[in-house]
Amino acid sequence: MMEKMIFGRFIPGNSIIHQMDPRAKISFVFVFIAIVFIANSAVTYGILLGFTLLVVFLSKIRLYFLINGLKPVFILLIFTFFLHIFFTREGDLLLDIGFIEIYEEGLRQGIFISVRFLVLVFITSILTLTTSPISITDGIEVLLGPFKRVKLPVHELALMMSISLRFIPTLMDETGKILKAQMARGSDIGSGPMKERIKAVVPLLIPLFVSAFKRAEDLATAMEVRGYRGGEGRTRYRQLDWRFVDSLSLLVLAGLAGMLWYFRV
Repeated sequence: MMEKMIFGRFIPGNSIIHQMDPRAKISFVFVFIAIVFIANSAVTYGILLGFTLLVVFLSKIRLYFLINGLKPVFILLIFTFFLHIFFTREGDLLLDIGFIEIYEEGLRQGIFISVRFLVLVFITSILTLTTSPISITDGIEVLLGPFKRVKLPVHELALMMSISLRFIPTLMDETGKILKAQMARGSDIGSGPMKERIKAVVPLLIPLFVSAFKRAEDLATAMEVRGYRGGEGRTRYRQLDWRFVDSLSLLVLAGLAGMLWYFRV
């Protein structure tokens, strides 16, 4: 499961989403996150889900691949769903079996929050899957450009965010390899009492931290060898190009916000 984690990975392609300006995609994601909270009914959440599936289709990334790569996230999604079902006690009582009581509002909130969480994960994953690390860095740097006036190290901040994002799949792959090595030696993390499971995790964490620090040191050495000295006076080989499709994507978001507001209860 660790090796299949897709969050933070980049998949090259030629879809319309791949060709969009990184500034537009980053702005799209942040505006979409704000728009999601307008939805509060079955119709509005249905519109959000349909819109998200349309974005996935335009990215030319298979839905099965996306779902399969986000399995760890679905565990949290299921936990959130049942949390709302069992602890929200409002509305009509739908089911009463012993100590289990399910109310109408709990079921409603569980479905709505799960859909909200799902579309947010899908859209943010599409951003990283269709945008190269250097493009994300350039996009964030340009968007945060005005803060240079207040002496904010924009380039370094953008680079740090991009590297952190790309380290996620790397660490997941490393965790998978270490886990398999521990299992080959007879270690069993997934069974036994909780105390034994916690003890079994320690041999997993130590080599993971060692590997993470080694990779960070290798990255720092590579940047130093290539003459990296920060963003001061640094030029770009690839120039960002804002096109009509980028403006259209933000207009579509404005239309989506208007539609959600119209159907909002």
